[in-house]
Amino acid sequence: MSTASDLRFFASFDGALAYRDTGGAGLPVVLLHAGFVDHTMWDEQIPALAEEFRVIAPDARGHGRSANAGRPFRQADDLAALLRHLEAGPAALVGVSMGATIAVATAVEHPELVRALVVSGGGAAEVEFTEPWSKQAHSVQFEALLTGDIEAWHDASDAWAHGPERPREAVRPEVYARLREMRGRTIAKHVPGEPDHHVPAEDLGARVDRITVPVLALNGAQDAPELRAVADSVAHAVPHGRTAVIDDAAHFPNLDHPEEYTRIVTDFLHGLEPDPRPHR
Repeated sequence: MSTASDLRFFASFDGALAYRDTGGAGLPVVLLHAGFVDHTMWDEQIPALAEEFRVIAPDARGHGRSANAGRPFRQADDLAALLRHLEAGPAALVGVSMGATIAVATAVEHPELVRALVVSGGGAAEVEFTEPWSKQAHSVQFEALLTGDIEAWHDASDAWAHGPERPREAVRPEVYARLREMRGRTIAKHVPGEPDHHVPAEDLGARVDRITVPVLALNGAQDAPELRAVADSVAHAVPHGRTAVIDDAAHFPNLDHPEEYTRIVTDFLHGLEPDPRPHR
């Protein structure tokens, strides 16, 4: 498991951004976490992937141990600045949920920094929840957050870990405990009513077909169907896209089945053709 001593900090234009970097000469692989959590969601993947890749795992602005935003920012620009600082591109970007959207936005806005994408439970488009379970889970989660009922917010957020078809007991208790610990670190950094300085990438869904690098949509089969569809749509929109599923997993497939998730990602990375572009 990662510790505070493993972290490094990048002095961005608006405060310090935290990240881990295992170093090494292998292909840079950047692990991008979901919303409200932090880079420690990748604790199983970091050492396994670091056996042959240079693994970089940042905390997004406003999450984990990274600075909160004091002015408008785009998450893709934050990531691009970090990769240029580390001279770590082109890199394979691996993202879950919010991290998947950051990965896709970076591939569109900063294509020279991206070698390949792995996206799970998110991607290029704003998600519109239409299924009854998803609409209810989303509504309860954000109503609890708006009213400041943090315990109810944790309970509602836990639903995404098991998904619409599995009971809560299908997920190991330690997964819920880790998610709550990570969410707790992030929510403690914020106060009710603070301004949201995040600027989404404009028309991302309409521009995803500009991506030319290989894309793997790797979903948990038990995730909400709308979230699976968003990730799959990225793979279907590009010339070198494909999809895969992990059967007994929902919105956090890397936590449900760490070894299977890591194996599928590793196999995908092994299948990449040599990149003619120089590393930056």
